[in-house]
Amino acid sequence: MAAAVLCAVLAAPAHAQPDLSQKLGPTIADTGSAFYRFERFSLRSADGERGYRVSVGIPRRPAPVAGYPAIFLLDGNAALAATDERQLQALDGAQPPVIVAIGYDTELRFDVKARAYDYTPPFPADRPDEEAARGRQGGGADVFLDLIEQRIMPRVRTLAPLDAARFSLWGHSYGGLFTLHTLFTRTRLFSTYLAASPSLWWQQGVILDEEKRFDAVQARAAGVRVRVMAGDAERRERRPSGDAAPDPRAQAMLASRAAMPPQALPDLVERLKGQGLDASLRMFAGMAHGPMLPASLEPALRIAAGLAPYP
Repeated sequence: MAAAVLCAVLAAPAHAQPDLSQKLGPTIADTGSAFYRFERFSLRSADGERGYRVSVGIPRRPAPVAGYPAIFLLDGNAALAATDERQLQALDGAQPPVIVAIGYDTELRFDVKARAYDYTPPFPADRPDEEAARGRQGGGADVFLDLIEQRIMPRVRTLAPLDAARFSLWGHSYGGLFTLHTLFTRTRLFSTYLAASPSLWWQQGVILDEEKRFDAVQARAAGVRVRVMAGDAERRERRPSGDAAPDPRAQAMLASRAAMPPQALPDLVERLKGQGLDASLRMFAGMAHGPMLPASLEPALRIAAGLAPYP
């Protein structure tokens, strides 16, 4: 299974980035599954600026006495587009989790402006907002965390019984950044943190400042696990390609990324392990940043179900 995923994804060029303008189209939540049934609900942000479409996959198997485990997926539209019946069948053979895909109210796979605000951590007032150069606003991760904790989680609990001791969070890119921010600031909200290709470079590495204030003792006491995944081809995605003049906004992002040492992610995981945390890093050979979204999602689902992530 893992080989099939790798073959499909490695067909993409090493420099591939996700197509942020790609339409969503029908997903497994629309076509149906023999192993899951899907419910949907919509929300608006407190300021009315962002709309959310939350798809909840509920296993057809009866719930365990303690309730189902659950995995919360960021970029829920794109995550659903990368989920298929074969994956759900594998989950059904173990301890299938409730799947909570938190997407945006758009027909696209990504809402670039909304995720730039929701997935990025607060930053010092004396630093300019790097998102402004891209025509967006950043720093709203805590507001989005409140929405997950106070509105989304309670709503999901009305749809299925959940085991709060077995909540997982998965995110890719900015979503991976958000996953680490949640680990460092609301450690007990999830038991497993699945960060794929996290954007450590964002806002001059503000996430690494948060790490310094992280309470690893609390995390160990809660039995928290951290699983980080990245593609080794991502390190080469630091300069624009082609003959066309690069977009100034893309240039600014690339400059920020280039300023972050390539060893920053492995070093981060080693520091977490050094503090006694159950943390690991999996590097995907030949994998670029965009293809890491589907490549990391399947292992994340398997981890949430209690399966070996890389069979």
